Amino acid sequence: MKEQFADRPTRVGLVSLGCAKNLVDAEVMLGTLLKDGVEITNDAGQADVVIVNTCSFIDSAQAESVEAILESAQVREVKNRGQGLIVAGCLPQRFRDELPKLLPEVDAFMGIDQVAQVTEIVREAIARRKSRVQSPKSRITRHVPPESSPSPLIDVDLRPRYIPDYATPRFRLTPRHFAYVKIAEGCNHPCSFCIIPRMRGSHRSRSQPDLVAEARALLADGVRELNLISQDSTYYGLDLRPNHSRAIAAPARFSAAVKSLPGEAPTICSLLRELNALPGEFWVRLLYTHPAHWTDELIQTIAECPKVARYVDIPLQHIHENMLERMRRETSRQYIEDLLRRIRAGVPGIALRTTFIVGFPGETREYFEALLDFIRATRFERLGVFAYSREEGTRAGKMAGQLPDKVKAQRRDRAMAVQHEVAVAVAESFVGRTIRVLVEKEATAGELRRARVSSWEHGLLRGREEHAAQLKGRYVVARGEADAPDIDGRVYVRGELPLGEFATVKVVGHTDYDLIAEPA
Repeated sequence: MKEQFADRPTRVGLVSLGCAKNLVDAEVMLGTLLKDGVEITNDAGQADVVIVNTCSFIDSAQAESVEAILESAQVREVKNRGQGLIVAGCLPQRFRDELPKLLPEVDAFMGIDQVAQVTEIVREAIARRKSRVQSPKSRITRHVPPESSPSPLIDVDLRPRYIPDYATPRFRLTPRHFAYVKIAEGCNHPCSFCIIPRMRGSHRSRSQPDLVAEARALLADGVRELNLISQDSTYYGLDLRPNHSRAIAAPARFSAAVKSLPGEAPTICSLLRELNALPGEFWVRLLYTHPAHWTDELIQTIAECPKVARYVDIPLQHIHENMLERMRRETSRQYIEDLLRRIRAGVPGIALRTTFIVGFPGETREYFEALLDFIRATRFERLGVFAYSREEGTRAGKMAGQLPDKVKAQRRDRAMAVQHEVAVAVAESFVGRTIRVLVEKEATAGELRRARVSSWEHGLLRGREEHAAQLKGRYVVARGEADAPDIDGRVYVRGELPLGEFATVKVVGHTDYDLIAEPA
């Protein structure tokens, strides 16, 4: 890259949107660029190229991605018209043929398989941008390249196969004390509402020795929490078996496939056990599990591994039989209820996080009320609700019985109101308990205001003078075992504690979703 600018290295800025899996892709791009001598900048105006790493899971994510692309193009017109603009990630992966026509401002589109070739794509984007700017027909306002100027580079494989390994350069964007470890890529599930298999390809696992090597390096670098991520972490390793079939989404077929594996075959259980055996003080957090792929062995593994956080993310999406069938979730209500009982019995004190979709095509008032009753009865420690997003290219997008946006929004609000009552009760149950937390950072005044730490209406007993003093002073932000980064609650601890390390605290109060504590 250095030949582009004789007096300095090429400068690249990057905007990453979407999930943690997308964030890892961004980290790989940055690591590759740095290895190749490229300079990374946070000042978009000073960048020779800006990369927008996009999400395309649902309509709102697509809108956010397009807005970021257009905003980057506008900043370029004002500050640096020679700047290249690259769009990466799921948006070009999903709309490879349409985007060049819809976004003529962009100089290059790159897919998921191309993250490790980002340096070459940056070079190409600079060259194409230079030709566009030098064209006598180029426009200043919302630059639309004339027909005579070079067309954008389109480097997108329709069926992705790439997955990074331990040797892949990576520049972490998370704080030093936690990291995301992508154990697999892609998905084999047939969910009728989801576009991910079409965008990210079939499930493909990394080798277990490769993952353990990455974990060792991260722990040596000060990481205290390894967050295992993929589209379906419970499927890990099943694609590595000889002559495997991808059609094992249903619980019975999955269980049979697991039982037929040789003893040395990698599975999520063998991975968790080997990570748990590594030296040091840390958590392993299991994210993105599928209910159809849980086994008794996995429950036992979590129970027997003290470094595996007592927390699982298990998206259920709905509970009514008709909805589960229309969603093609491969699970029944009875199966789900039995599974949750087994998990809670096998791992006492575990925190269950789930997500539900409301307003799915054909969801009647009766089906929705059944979901609300289930939320009340099951009392999930962590829960999120999404209004159904009709996605082009999915089975559900073509279904009859599509509901108005207003109805979907109302149902989401009602479901979250029911969960709010559960969440307050869950938070209240922690008051007086001593828990282990991972300290994140010092709390800002704005964070304390937004969390309403000083509100007597949120869990602290009125008329208790000793509690009044506990609401004043300096706080740090921490997370307990029940809190995954970015998506769950926080623990606000009054006092000073070492950042990026574990600490023991006593919970003295709570807000709606967060806890208030003091050092034990």
